[in-house]
Amino acid sequence: MNTMPGTETPSRLRQLAGRVTAVLPRPLDRIRSIKLKLAVLMTFAGGLAFGYFRLQIGWLPPMTTLAAMVIALVSSQFLAHGITTPLREMTAAAQRMARGDYTSRVRASSRDEVGQLAEAFNRMAADLAAADRQRRDLIANVSHELRTPITALSAVLENLVDGVSQPDPKTLETALAQTERLGRLVSELLDLSTIEAGAVALDRGEFAVAPLFAEVVAEAEVMTAASGRGIRFRSETDPASASVYADRARLHQVLSNLLDNAARHGPAGGEVRLRARTLSGDLVIDVEDDGPGIPPAQREHIFDRFTRGGRTDGGGTGLGLAIARWVIDLHRGSIAVTDPGSRIRVILPATEPPDH
Repeated sequence: MNTMPGTETPSRLRQLAGRVTAVLPRPLDRIRSIKLKLAVLMTFAGGLAFGYFRLQIGWLPPMTTLAAMVIALVSSQFLAHGITTPLREMTAAAQRMARGDYTSRVRASSRDEVGQLAEAFNRMAADLAAADRQRRDLIANVSHELRTPITALSAVLENLVDGVSQPDPKTLETALAQTERLGRLVSELLDLSTIEAGAVALDRGEFAVAPLFAEVVAEAEVMTAASGRGIRFRSETDPASASVYADRARLHQVLSNLLDNAARHGPAGGEVRLRARTLSGDLVIDVEDDGPGIPPAQREHIFDRFTRGGRTDGGGTGLGLAIARWVIDLHRGSIAVTDPGSRIRVILPATEPPDH
């Protein structure tokens, strides 16, 4: 479609302006001080003005001209101080950030481009500090999670080698349990890394919920039978023909993580309930146990990595709920803890969106 002159869109005009700006000469680039650049700019502008009046009038008082240029140079150096100070502070802060210190901030008091740059720099520094803190926490948490099963497995193997324990089924089951724990941690870390990197391609389609629930519950019963805690599972869908538009394998992973979390945090001999119902074109899935529930102050954080609802042992790796949140976010759904605190609710589209 041809564009008539004078009807260019604002974005097109911005592109043209950017191209023109890119090819304009920059004669002051070799000057390393912005204050000196301002001085040269004011002197050059003043010289042009005096030259114009000299051509128009034919004569200018030499002392007046020299005094005006000196005043311009002095005033430019004074006024440029407030412009260059934030830039010097940003340079010093960037050098400290290169050494790992992300605490420095720049005082952003002006409203011009330099002030906007200072505000953007402060936001960047805060983001880098948060990322560095998360990296340190991740290393510490992974080290802790790996150390526990490795220590237990090492103790079992040392006892077998020293003859303290015999390779009976109970001892071997202990070693196998620690090995499986290591395997789960590695698998969850790989899953979380893949999801966060955006390398997960969802294979979405519409399918019935009841068969998926039956599979997930059957697997959960097998996994929890060895714990001897007597956890029971119950599932129901309303209506029985309820369906959902999602990636079946990934939703299976989410439900498995939620059931495992409920079984671990619920009381021995308790029941874990898995329910689904349709509501306004969405599928609402609830996973609930008989435990005391998560306090309101902690509900926003249980989906963070290595958060286990206040438990420091026996509560899994703390990655299952983080993976569940990432998968549900990829589906553009929602996941949250609801009252009474022992219920996690997932909301997903029941059918394919019209604009898919």
